[in-house]
Amino acid sequence: MSILFPIGWGVVGAAGGWLVRWGSVRLALLEELEPDGRPWQVYGPPILAAVAFAVFAYHMGPTLPLFERSVFILVLVQVIFFDLEHRLILDRVMFPSMVLALGLSLLGHPWWAGIATGLGAGLLFLLLAVIGWAIFKGEALGLGDVKLAVFMGLLLGPLPTIQAVFYGVFMAGLVSIGFIVWRRSLKGTIAYGPYLAAGTVIVLFLLP
Repeated sequence: MSILFPIGWGVVGAAGGWLVRWGSVRLALLEELEPDGRPWQVYGPPILAAVAFAVFAYHMGPTLPLFERSVFILVLVQVIFFDLEHRLILDRVMFPSMVLALGLSLLGHPWWAGIATGLGAGLLFLLLAVIGWAIFKGEALGLGDVKLAVFMGLLLGPLPTIQAVFYGVFMAGLVSIGFIVWRRSLKGTIAYGPYLAAGTVIVLFLLP
């Protein structure tokens, strides 16, 4: 396969990432949040989307699954940067994405696997959120993380969802350890959404 297609698809990803950033700013204003103008927030989405699109295109070639997964990559890029910026995963992003993932899961075999995984993952994360609140008297996992888990289950199905959660928790754990060492304190929390979303991107790449 010519290298031109991955490069071209990477350019498409960069354009999609700019659109994600533009949309995130508008969504933040709708939520009465102040958009962050730091370079990593402005340039991060187009750069990450461009790299992901190019790598996926090189790995998969010009196939229908590539185009399908590219749409969800943009969703996950939005989740990563918006949650890092505002500690919030938006219903305006998650609910339409769930509908898209549900439609795709119904085409799978068996058709109910994605639905069952989405419900199971959502209930598990909801239980963890309740337990976290009871133990720490604060929000360990937010409802946004619960909705993200439902989306992951609908999109990936049973085993890949477990793998994505594992990758996400592993990356979040490494970052938490890094924060503890850097700040020399056990105080503070991190947003889990970006790492769960990153784990989902990894699993989307590994799927056949």
